[in-house]
Amino acid sequence: MKLTILAPGHFHAALVQKKMYADIEPDVHVYAPAGTDLDDYVRTVESYNARKENPTAWQLKVHPGADFLERLVADKNGDVVVISGNNQRKTEYLSRTVAARVHTLADKPMAIDASGFEALGRAFAVAREQGVLLYDIMTERHEITTMLQKEFSTIAPVFGELRNGTTELPAVTKESVHHFSKLVSGMPIRRPAWFFDTAQQGEGLVDITTHLVDLVQWECFPERILDYRNDIEIIRARRWPTQISAAQFAKVTQLESFPAFLEKDVQSDGMLHVYANGEIDYTIKGVHARVSVLWNFEAPEGGADTHFSVLRGSGSNLMIRQGKAEGYQPVLSIEPAADMEIEVFAARLASALPQVQEKYPGVGLRRTGTTWQVTVPTSYHVGHEAHFGQVTEQFLAYVKAGSLPEWEVPNMLAKYFTTTKALEIASS
Repeated sequence: MKLTILAPGHFHAALVQKKMYADIEPDVHVYAPAGTDLDDYVRTVESYNARKENPTAWQLKVHPGADFLERLVADKNGDVVVISGNNQRKTEYLSRTVAARVHTLADKPMAIDASGFEALGRAFAVAREQGVLLYDIMTERHEITTMLQKEFSTIAPVFGELRNGTTELPAVTKESVHHFSKLVSGMPIRRPAWFFDTAQQGEGLVDITTHLVDLVQWECFPERILDYRNDIEIIRARRWPTQISAAQFAKVTQLESFPAFLEKDVQSDGMLHVYANGEIDYTIKGVHARVSVLWNFEAPEGGADTHFSVLRGSGSNLMIRQGKAEGYQPVLSIEPAADMEIEVFAARLASALPQVQEKYPGVGLRRTGTTWQVTVPTSYHVGHEAHFGQVTEQFLAYVKAGSLPEWEVPNMLAKYFTTTKALEIASS
């Protein structure tokens, strides 16, 4: 198959090409406006080609220009297109590519507001009519502790049944902490200025929360079709800004001042307010869930992006922590319910472990008092950047098969309804 890249304004576009694929030709056509976004993408892919260990062999055929979208549609140079960049026009881009009968793999978020959600629904209908697949890049499904959290939740003697929870104590809690300044592929990231404009990037409620809402659905209702019209209820949603100084902005963008399109968000004290933070309390088929995303400028010394997750069952709680105590590496622990007799639970867990090991060889358990930590061989911790290749391989398998699993499209719609409806509520 032939790969095309459309408007690669986010480093995720390059991460898709951090490896080669047996089903993809090395010649890749790139359509984008000329500028630093395109330059950064090309430089990153070339660095993968030039590395000593497992170098890639991509041959980029770059087509710069203001008419990049029209040229992509007219040239018909690709079977699969990857879209990862400025989100302001992303729904338009993916609508055009599926209409042109090109399988489309789009970075999240595919919609950043209510009108975008409506357009996305139409795009899925067009994709079905044209016989092509439209899919988003959900890397967190490939993170090993999340996979194991899901696996243990399916073992009734250990987890029991998922609780319904309450707004005050949800059955499912997921929190993600990110940083504007960090390293990608070992190099300090340069953020485009538009990344700080929520009209172009989208607010936190519709960006990173896409991953969190997806995991709630994927773990708690595996392979079940969700109907956003009946199964989702937003209870409350809130948003708040991260404050960025001019010096911090200059450090991560390499620009000397805020561009004109950001002046609307610069306060009287000179600080840029970016509505990158948000929290959603909602129910999904009656189960209470809470997802929240936080953006700081940079991590503390030795820190990194973090993830916290809890699934509360009648038999135990499955908790992922990734803080300083865990060395900023995700760690899954299993904590029996308060009314569970400890040694009975220990026996159940010991009986269940071989079932998990059949699927994940080498995984073990280490007991500390009344808590069990799931031990994971280092070979499973491939890192966030490698997950982009895993998602791409999965998508290519779907393309070869000719279809997505029947639950994927309705559940993508449920996911984007949740995020865009929450933004509408929080902004009102």
